[in-house]
Amino acid sequence: MRTVSQTIDHPTQQQSGSAVVDFASVSKIYEGETDKVWALRDVSLRVGAGEFLAFVGKSGCGKSTLLNLAGAMDFPTSGEVHIDGVSTRGLSDSTLTKLRRDRIGFIFQSFQLLHTLSVEENVQLPLLLAGAANTKLRVADALQSVELQDLAHRMPHQLSGGQMQRVAIARAMVLRPKLLLADEPTGNLDTSTGQSVMQLLRRLCDSTQTTILMATHSLESAEITDAVIRMRDGQIDDVVRS
Repeated sequence: MRTVSQTIDHPTQQQSGSAVVDFASVSKIYEGETDKVWALRDVSLRVGAGEFLAFVGKSGCGKSTLLNLAGAMDFPTSGEVHIDGVSTRGLSDSTLTKLRRDRIGFIFQSFQLLHTLSVEENVQLPLLLAGAANTKLRVADALQSVELQDLAHRMPHQLSGGQMQRVAIARAMVLRPKLLLADEPTGNLDTSTGQSVMQLLRRLCDSTQTTILMATHSLESAEITDAVIRMRDGQIDDVVRS
C-alpha cells in the first residue's frame, strides 16, 4: 500500500519532492451576498505518483473544490497548491493553460464529448491542440488501452454510456498526464458499468503510474482506490487506506 500523508512539514517550500499534488494549508472562501462561505479550511494533503485517491462526502463538503484547485481551475484564498512541483499561484493564463494541457487530464460525469466528432477525433483533439506529432498512432494506443479500438469511427450517439466514458478516459490519457482528475466518473452509469469503468481506472493507474484524484458519492466506487478521504465542512475528516 502506498502512503498518503495528510500533514506537510514545510508548506511554503516551492519544491514538493516526489509529490504530484501538494495542498499546503489550503483554504478557499467564496464571498456570498451577506457572508463568507468556507469551501475549504486549512487542508493539507500530499499525493505521490501512482496514487489513486477518492474524496467522499456530502454535497458541499469541499471535494469538488479540491479537484478544481488540483486542476488549476480555481485558486486558494490562502495556502499553496503545487502540481508536479509548480505552485499555481500567480501563473499567467498561458502558463496555466500549458500546465493543464500537458500535466493534467480531466474526466467528467457527463462525458463532455463533442458529438459532431467521431470517437477517434474526440481522442485526437487534445493532441492537435498541443501540436503533437504521430497523433494517429497515439490515438490508436489510447483507444486500445480502453478496449475501444474497434469503435474508432463511431459517433458518440452510437455508443453506450460506459463506452462514452471510456472514450473520455482515452481522451484524458492521450497526452500521458501525470495527474488525472475524475469528478463523479460513474455518476451517470449503472452499477455494473460503473464497476467496469473503475476497474479500468485502477488498471491505468497501476500500469502508467498516473496519479488519480476522484470525487464521488459512491462508496462502492471508492473501494477500488488506495485511500478514501472523507470530507466534512471543508476539512479532511478521516483518511481510510485500503
